[in-house]
Amino acid sequence: MSTTKSTVFIVDDDAAIRDSLSLMIEQENIAVQSFESAEAFLDAYRPECRGCAIIDIRMQGMNGMELHEVLLKNNITLPVIFLTGHGDIPMSVRAIKAGAVDFLTKPVTREKLLTSIRSAIQKSEIISSENVIHQEALSRLADLTDRERDVMLLAVQGYLNKQIARELGISHRTVEIHKSKIMHKTGAVNLLDLARIVHESDLIN
Repeated sequence: MSTTKSTVFIVDDDAAIRDSLSLMIEQENIAVQSFESAEAFLDAYRPECRGCAIIDIRMQGMNGMELHEVLLKNNITLPVIFLTGHGDIPMSVRAIKAGAVDFLTKPVTREKLLTSIRSAIQKSEIISSENVIHQEALSRLADLTDRERDVMLLAVQGYLNKQIARELGISHRTVEIHKSKIMHKTGAVNLLDLARIVHESDLIN
């Protein structure tokens, strides 16, 4: 599986369900890929994939809830919609608390399912954009030395040069040299811009 287009991934061991869902979603000009098991989906999934997954609860082998747990444990942020004929309130609460976009029971109306799909795809697009920003920020910080990172983290927290010098046991002039190198390596235009880059990199939560 290799796709950068938003795609709906259907994971259901019922071929008739997979076919009917695929047809309905394709009629909305949304890309679809279907899998007969959780294991088949995990084997094919790639980190660059975006969109959402529609997952059945009861399947042979790994069930839908277990698949969702695997996705979460592996930091896979693909939004999940559960679609099942065997759901109950405790199960739906558990799924939503775990981060599922929706928990729908079969049969579901076309309108309700498509609304959930569009919401999930929108969430995926936001996550994808945030990931790009995060990676770009990390790349801009990649060439910094450990000492430059120390200086940078104190600077963006509002420490003055003399305070940074005292905190790190270095001279005021050395702090100035480090800050100049930091600005050059990161491409930051000023301290506020540098703080934004650091925030986007998650170096400071």
